[in-house]
Amino acid sequence: MPSKKFKEVKLFASSQSRDLAKKIANALDIPLGKVELQRFKDGEFKPSFKESIRGKRVFIIGSTFAPSDNLMEVLLMIDAAKRASAEFIDVVIPYFGWARQERKDEPRVPIAAKLVANMLEAAGASRVITMDLHADPIQGFFEIPVDHLYSSTIFVPYIQKLNLDKLVIASPDMGGSKRAYAYSKFLKSDVVICYKQRKRANVIGSMELIGDVKDKNVVLVDDIIDTGGTLVKAAQLMKDKGAESVRAVCTHALLSDNAQERIANSEIEELVVTDSIPRKILSKKIKVLSCAPLFADVMHNVHVHKSISSKFIM
Repeated sequence: MPSKKFKEVKLFASSQSRDLAKKIANALDIPLGKVELQRFKDGEFKPSFKESIRGKRVFIIGSTFAPSDNLMEVLLMIDAAKRASAEFIDVVIPYFGWARQERKDEPRVPIAAKLVANMLEAAGASRVITMDLHADPIQGFFEIPVDHLYSSTIFVPYIQKLNLDKLVIASPDMGGSKRAYAYSKFLKSDVVICYKQRKRANVIGSMELIGDVKDKNVVLVDDIIDTGGTLVKAAQLMKDKGAESVRAVCTHALLSDNAQERIANSEIEELVVTDSIPRKILSKKIKVLSCAPLFADVMHNVHVHKSISSKFIM
């Protein structure tokens, strides 16, 4: 239950994150603030707050998934809050878009994650609260506080409740090995890693397995599921190597292209995701766990100056 002191804050949501924001507001037992989005004929838009926020701590909740309008809306809301004399502008970004461009992996390409960090600061953000950044070093792109939460605080208890015998945690690629080992530490399980080579973005050339999964119950862990190609191929590889069952947990459900159909027709028994991105779930194999309680707890603790270290498993 939030303290009385939290009643002083204002919560607002971008248009695409209102469902999650409502859950957060309900968890905090405060109303979601009124914001209006005016659209012009050419596609330009203008957000405006319909209540006073002068001298208040303002939380702006908005994931920045595609299209880029979602990022622009968050930026304009931050600017509007700054110009309306909000004292603190804390930006809650459950899914931090553009994070897959966090380094120069070939000549003459941008570092988009750094550019987004610069824009958020320039707009007037006082703090960023996000979850499962695609690359941890993105925190260092900011000169303001960043609270980087982990969905493991949601997924680990769920996996424990499954009571799976001979549990193995798997990473679908080398980049996720740190995440897999963190899960295995708390679940006291073995770890296997998939080594993949890509032909190009979203297209896998080859994949090999490092570790033994024969007669094991495998749980793949990843931060993003986009087209689903990597997870589906990894699950098939696990089954080919003798796995008893294959499940997957992924924080951010982009579910692009025909990803849900691909999951439905795969060896994956269950895919568990969060609601960091609003998606209509069509496949019975996909289960959604809300990240609203996690964000609500952290937002409350940030406002009343309490530690949030208990919210970190990884």
